[in-house]
Amino acid sequence: MAKIFINELKKGQTVESIFHVREKVLSKTKTGNPYLSMRLGDRTGEVDGRIWESATDFAPLFESDDFIKVRAEVDEFQGTTQLRILKLRKCQEAEIQLDDFLPQTPRDIEKMFSELKSIASDVHHPFLRRLLEDFFADEDFVKKFKLAPAAKAAHHVYIGGLVEHTLSVAQLILLIGPRYRGISQDLLITGGILHDIGKISELSFDRTFDYTDPGRLLGHITLTVEMIDEKIRSIPDFPEDLSILLKHIALSHHGEFAFGSPKRPKTLEALLLHHLDDLDAKVNGFLAWIEKEKDTPSRWTSYHKLFDRFIFKPEESES
Repeated sequence: MAKIFINELKKGQTVESIFHVREKVLSKTKTGNPYLSMRLGDRTGEVDGRIWESATDFAPLFESDDFIKVRAEVDEFQGTTQLRILKLRKCQEAEIQLDDFLPQTPRDIEKMFSELKSIASDVHHPFLRRLLEDFFADEDFVKKFKLAPAAKAAHHVYIGGLVEHTLSVAQLILLIGPRYRGISQDLLITGGILHDIGKISELSFDRTFDYTDPGRLLGHITLTVEMIDEKIRSIPDFPEDLSILLKHIALSHHGEFAFGSPKRPKTLEALLLHHLDDLDAKVNGFLAWIEKEKDTPSRWTSYHKLFDRFIFKPEESES
């Protein structure tokens, strides 16, 4: 049976489909009867699920972060879609198609990665080029880099998001870098390609998008610098001053202390990388919010908490 997605649910339907359990709570009604409350998700969103009868029998069958197949009636509560679950079972891994549950870039991941490698191949500085080649020759790194999102919530929040964001930043560098004198284009390109690589360890992306323990404890900036340092140490005679300049780009790319940057940009390359990275992230964030609300009649989106504003939607012919 084909997957029924959350954004397809309509009141009055009886559905049978697989969902990911984001939350699970066993509670009691005001009269003391147990009921099971769940937050279920797939790549299109989340929906509340409830089991009102035999809740204590169903509760041991699954846990949060499991996938379950449910038979349910679609209802509404205070204007919000809700599933009244009649039957469920825990799913086996072989039943799961992960792209049903994690959004994915609409662009071709392999093509984007190939374009990024092509940009890296034009780096002339021998030590920077060797560093990039070593990363791209690391099969475990490449596998994770192609799959990782670029963030959990802010921008490029989908499988392939990290390589898409990185390629976009590198392409912006090719356009903007040559406009200014005194810029080391090789250093800027290398910093642009490597500035977010720690996100492959900061974020988990095998079932849902979330932070790993290292991600919460260290963050992607620290993890990025550690990864760069480890690779540099394997390259004989890598210049110390070049290593410091490259690490500074990674350490300062968030721009300000208030945004989690351990250092503020103090070189031309770091300054440019910060602004180009920020530009690409914010534009993607705007576009994603506009796309999410493209079918609403208003010319304005709803309030975006992260950006702290409403966003004006372009005419469809302009998008």
